[in-house]
Amino acid sequence: MTLHLAGPDAWYVRGVGARPEPSTAEPALSTVAWEWGRIGCIGFGGPPAHIALLRKLCVERRRWIAAPQFEDAISACNLLPGPASTQLAIFCAWRLRGRIGALVGGACFIVPGLVLILGLAALFLSGSPPLWVKGAGAGAGAAVAAVAVQAGWGLVPDSRRRALSGLRWAAYLLAGGLSAATIGPWLVLVLIGCGVAELAIRRIRVGGSVSALVPAPVIATLGGGGLLSLAWVAFKVGALSYGGGFVIIPLMQADAVNRYHWMTSGQFLNAVALGQVTPGPVVQTVAVVGYAAAGVGGGLLAALVAFSPSFAFVLLGADRFDRLRGNVDAAAFLGGAGPAAVGAILGVAVPLTRALSESWQYAVLAGAAALLFPLRRGVVTTLLLAGVAGVAIAYAGGQVPA
Repeated sequence: MTLHLAGPDAWYVRGVGARPEPSTAEPALSTVAWEWGRIGCIGFGGPPAHIALLRKLCVERRRWIAAPQFEDAISACNLLPGPASTQLAIFCAWRLRGRIGALVGGACFIVPGLVLILGLAALFLSGSPPLWVKGAGAGAGAAVAAVAVQAGWGLVPDSRRRALSGLRWAAYLLAGGLSAATIGPWLVLVLIGCGVAELAIRRIRVGGSVSALVPAPVIATLGGGGLLSLAWVAFKVGALSYGGGFVIIPLMQADAVNRYHWMTSGQFLNAVALGQVTPGPVVQTVAVVGYAAAGVGGGLLAALVAFSPSFAFVLLGADRFDRLRGNVDAAAFLGGAGPAAVGAILGVAVPLTRALSESWQYAVLAGAAALLFPLRRGVVTTLLLAGVAGVAIAYAGGQVPA
């Protein structure tokens, strides 16, 4: 038997045993800053690790948030564009201490990884880095395509279970994969188009009006370079990363490497690798792009702009997250955009592989795939081993990408 208890802090009673009530004590802001900062320092492994750490803190150890509320928050954040685990961290802090708590908690969650990734960016993107740095970057960068495939493959089972139509799910998955592999910066339009298509199909089936659909936003481009262009790239990264940080890799690669020439293909692979081996979301890769464009100030600007939408979603709409989760139109949109995003994460391995320039990097990529799939090693371990292999090859006389 499952009994739903009414009230904002409702819990669920299963069988005859009730779970303990969540704590009603409001934590001090210093406590929020300490706990969220601690997670920001140890949150290696991407969104699954962040969610597990937040659940252990807020639900199990401190009992600040009821388990059903936490699960509902995960669902609502997954319906929003942007880094879902970052939005979840901001939401949990908002739930405890309101808007000031959201600002403090979110900042403390983001800053440790940001400081570390900017420090590493300064090392890897310096004018003449030492040979071991070049080798480590080339080795870790070679493994990134395998990491992308692992990330996408891990999302396939859950995405398939949520789909109402296997045929449409496969079509959206294929559209996202082909788009990531071929058209790069226009990928987001394909994701939005898949979401709108699924929403239209479901409305037609229930007798709704397609004309009531909100038009998909058009992603404009800005000419020239400079801080305005950097801010626009960072905004697109933060506001349009449906399904996870890897989705925006083609967009960042097209802008940073091909359009504005802020960095080379090899340096971009280094940036993605740094986003994986540091705590925090993959979206922090944009800070490395910002550093390449305009130094430390550019890195900070890019991070500030990229994370601003996540804060805005929570600060302006957290009290409506429960309605968002139950909104059938939002769920329908995600029913199309979600599988396309999974396909895009898989498809992004194609441009990442094309960016490799040395034959030995393909051997490192194969080794990374073996570590991630048959041997089931972690992402951080795999990238570190790939970096060590790159250092060894560089000192053995292997050619290192510029």
